[in-house]
Amino acid sequence: MSYPGFSEISRSFAPGWFAAVMGTGVLALTTRSLSLRWPALAALAEVLHWFNSALFVMLAVPWLTRWLRFRPAALQTLNHPVQANFYPTFSIALLVLAAQWLVFSPCIEVAMTLWWLGVILHFAFSFAVLYIVFRGEHVGLDHVTPAQFIPAVGLVVMPLAGGPLLTHMEGAWREWALTVNVIGLGAGSMMYLGLFGLTLHRHYLHKPAQGILTPTVWIHLAPIGVIPVSLLNVVEQLQYPAAREVALVLMLLVWGFGVWWLLMASLLTWSARRAGQLPFALSWWGFTFPVGAFVAESLRLNHILGWHSTFVIAVAAWLLLCSFWLMTLYRTARGLASGAIFQPHP
Repeated sequence: MSYPGFSEISRSFAPGWFAAVMGTGVLALTTRSLSLRWPALAALAEVLHWFNSALFVMLAVPWLTRWLRFRPAALQTLNHPVQANFYPTFSIALLVLAAQWLVFSPCIEVAMTLWWLGVILHFAFSFAVLYIVFRGEHVGLDHVTPAQFIPAVGLVVMPLAGGPLLTHMEGAWREWALTVNVIGLGAGSMMYLGLFGLTLHRHYLHKPAQGILTPTVWIHLAPIGVIPVSLLNVVEQLQYPAAREVALVLMLLVWGFGVWWLLMASLLTWSARRAGQLPFALSWWGFTFPVGAFVAESLRLNHILGWHSTFVIAVAAWLLLCSFWLMTLYRTARGLASGAIFQPHP
């Protein structure tokens, strides 16, 4: 089997590649948070930040080439009942990078540019993906997986960098940016609640998602981890002190469910692995960002409450995140070296 050329790679370039940027970004951010307690981790976090920034640029080249040179193939993917949900990973990657640059660099302008670009593109993708679904009849129960959460996840990710960036804005710009954060958080949260019921319906009454879709069970942890943190980011920009206490209670409840789902996802994944139903694919990057989102939520709770228990759980989940990231990076590198990762899956 000959190694595919750039043109062939671009034509079949999967939109889910940017889940690697999402996962690496959240690993960089959580490692940076832990470095406040363990300074030895600071250098690792910095390396991850720059590696992820370069990774995004490298992946953006074939992704953009596909839209410019092979638009029919790109649009065909956009109409696919499962693959279309991974297109918003591009805009979510921009939002994660905005959070990175806000933390790792004094260049606020870079973070601001990445955030606005991510916001605009994600609203476009979320409307496009769901409009096609709502107008069509091509989605069946077999296609329902937590991958459907991805457009909603991007909406609730907006305040992660968008909340802190408000302190660098004034006047009408600040008001509009705050409004955008509220719209994203509200829309994404409500979408998640509806989609959560839909996915539970499949978990209870339909056959499980197996094979390359097995890692999607972890995507539940993404909105579970992001929504409470984003809510706190927005509430802290409002002049309602009591709202922060309500947000904190909600965060505790959602975090508790996150701990439970972390164990459930582990059991389901272990069961699939023992049954030989966990082949390597790009979907393995779906292990990383959701776990990282839960780690970030746990560290935020520990910072607010000072509970040792939340810190222990955060560190345990961070170690799990590191193992997932290293394992997936290694398998991805092997697939890149052989060219096998660019071959379509059955």
